[in-house]
Amino acid sequence: MPYPPPLRTPPGTRRRTLLASAAGAALLAGCSAAGESGGDGPSAADRARARAARDSRELLARYDAALTAHPGLAELLRPLRARVAAHATAFAAGTPTASATASATVSATASPAPSAPAGEKDALAGLAAAERALADRRAKDLLHVPGELARLLASVAAAGAAHAYLLTEGAR
Repeated sequence: MPYPPPLRTPPGTRRRTLLASAAGAALLAGCSAAGESGGDGPSAADRARARAARDSRELLARYDAALTAHPGLAELLRPLRARVAAHATAFAAGTPTASATASATVSATASPAPSAPAGEKDALAGLAAAERALADRRAKDLLHVPGELARLLASVAAAGAAHAYLLTEGAR
């Protein structure tokens, strides 16, 4: 009796696997962090939130640079940029040193504006890589923060992974 051929699955992480792992990690982090009462818990969460806000602002600057350099990508990039701006606002809103208006926090960047690659495909690939790296870092960070912030990090990490996928598909 012949063996059936092996199943063909595309290489790389599947979207369902990525989203399920981010959601599962958020549940675990929320359960474990809720019971902890360390002396430096809130300050560690504040630092993580501030870092996430800064990372989102830096990613937003990369989107702005790509839009400036490649106006033809506006239809693809504007909706994703809007979500990244919303993520930066969500993270900045919970920081104790946040400015009076979250929009001012989102538009203010501490570092110089990045430059976009010359080609559209290279710009999309660079944004996809940045989104993927940030999503991975946030998925790791959510294991070390309290419940609500862990859920926010998990949600934004999942959105970043979806952005990376859309940017990769947009480059084809």
